[in-house]
Amino acid sequence: NQSFLRAKFADGTSTEQLLKDPREGLTPTSADPYALPSSRTIRFKNEPIVDFGIEKERKAISAALASVKSSFGTEYPLHINGKDVKTGRFIDSVNPSNPTQVLGRVHVAGVAEAEAAMKAAKEAFPKWRKTSYEARAAMLDKLADIFTRDRLHLDAIEVLEAGKPWEEADGDVAEAIDFCRFYAKEMRRIGKGIRVGGIPGEQSMYMYQPRGVSVVIAPWNFPLAILAGMVAASIVTGNTCVFKPAEQTPVIGAYLMKALREAGVPAGVANFLNGYGEEIGDTLTGHIDTSMICFTGSKAVGLHIWERASKHQPGQQHMKHVICEMGGKNAVVIDSDADLDEAVTGVLNSAFGFAGQKCSACSRVIVLDEIYDRFTDRLVEAAKGLKVLSPEEADAFVGPVIDQEAHARILKAIETGKQEAKLAFQGAVPAVGYFVGPTIFTDVKPDAWIAQNEIFGPVLAVIRAKNFDTAIEIANNTEYGLTGGVYSRSPGNIEKAKNDFNVGNVYINRGITGAMVERHPFGGFKMSGAGSKTGGPDYLLNFMEPRVVTENTLRRGFAPADEYGAAPGPQADAGASGT
Repeated sequence: NQSFLRAKFADGTSTEQLLKDPREGLTPTSADPYALPSSRTIRFKNEPIVDFGIEKERKAISAALASVKSSFGTEYPLHINGKDVKTGRFIDSVNPSNPTQVLGRVHVAGVAEAEAAMKAAKEAFPKWRKTSYEARAAMLDKLADIFTRDRLHLDAIEVLEAGKPWEEADGDVAEAIDFCRFYAKEMRRIGKGIRVGGIPGEQSMYMYQPRGVSVVIAPWNFPLAILAGMVAASIVTGNTCVFKPAEQTPVIGAYLMKALREAGVPAGVANFLNGYGEEIGDTLTGHIDTSMICFTGSKAVGLHIWERASKHQPGQQHMKHVICEMGGKNAVVIDSDADLDEAVTGVLNSAFGFAGQKCSACSRVIVLDEIYDRFTDRLVEAAKGLKVLSPEEADAFVGPVIDQEAHARILKAIETGKQEAKLAFQGAVPAVGYFVGPTIFTDVKPDAWIAQNEIFGPVLAVIRAKNFDTAIEIANNTEYGLTGGVYSRSPGNIEKAKNDFNVGNVYINRGITGAMVERHPFGGFKMSGAGSKTGGPDYLLNFMEPRVVTENTLRRGFAPADEYGAAPGPQADAGASGT
């Protein structure tokens, strides 16, 4: 209450002061009313990758691998509303390097379990949204600490369940740690809300509230980082969630559920369902109580989810919000003045690291005609040195593809490539496991099938371009828009790439994989997704809805402070602040 009566009799303001022009000395409530505090107010530091060149670290991960192998065949339950649930049906998680090895048997959810998980999440939401954002952020910090403690154990699971070489596995765990710590920091930044306007006698607070129940559907290629990142973003913003890991990596999903409970996440706030997408996917995405869907996976499934979410049901009082990341057909352009040593190394790492099973992987390299033959010869020669081995081996670079279905699909794509272009190189593979050797096609036409379709494996199409402008046109001529790169020493061409390369993440004179939280917020558009940027300053806003509370503080009448207390100012929304 800013009335003159309160000022005179309660606050002791002099009559002379009260008679002054009220505009004198007035300061705005916010210099920039719609700007949230800077995301760099609290310095963020990425988790460093373990150096496996150090003998001690090599021995440590070898011991972790042995430990995980000793637990092969363990059964893992679902987790719904704080309780373990066993269904008697299982998905066997197998080692793609040796499919006879079963890491674990994870119980499978059906429609009944999906309904129970949605009910638990809905019932937990009212209390969880009232939990202070500080407390929710602290749980994410605790979760990051648990990942750090269990780091080598997690690395070992990923080596054996996802087929990741050591550094790739550790990079995924480090990214999961980064997501938790970064989203905790971001929630502390935006959780209080901000004042907008600056009018005397009025206070307006711009704040955010959670949406409700979030359904998280994750992929197998980054089985901890992407899953944990989407779950962490859901719960730190005050939503509850039901999460389903990929069918190929359910043991990591079971571990995440256990870690969430250890971090203090209450029953019903996070619920773990392992299952088949075709069996429970539509139940989750089409459910009347689903408020938002977080998905990473194929274009076909993503578009199905988008269509499913758009259908209104009787009694549904909200529109579902969808975050989709759906892959890419990423290109690297090699300019005529490029440093070929850097370019060859960058392309090989981006195309064949983790057997090309990254949505950011390079699957096209577009080379200017002037240096096409020189670059291609060096690329093929360098590819011959890539080691295709079980990821349990310290020097493995190309590991297996994830399963038999992927193996067959990629080999079929290679056969298609042989009909369209010249097979310049195909690496040898081990006799056991789902291995596909690094494969390079040259003289590929820009509109060839292998140049337009996501293969999601170690297959690279090399395309010729007459000049830099044409190269950028070719790079943009797909339905995807996720990542892309340019190797060039020309300031003009670099500037053109920055302005005209139509992808979400453009990399100049470096590889196009390995995006890091906060440093390289990640995500694309077109058929690559809806434009949200994981690990960026606006990602959490996808999980909340904005609202404004405006209070007239020039009330008529006077309530003495000693009898009724000071009139409360507007508070941030319960979903954001917990007050």
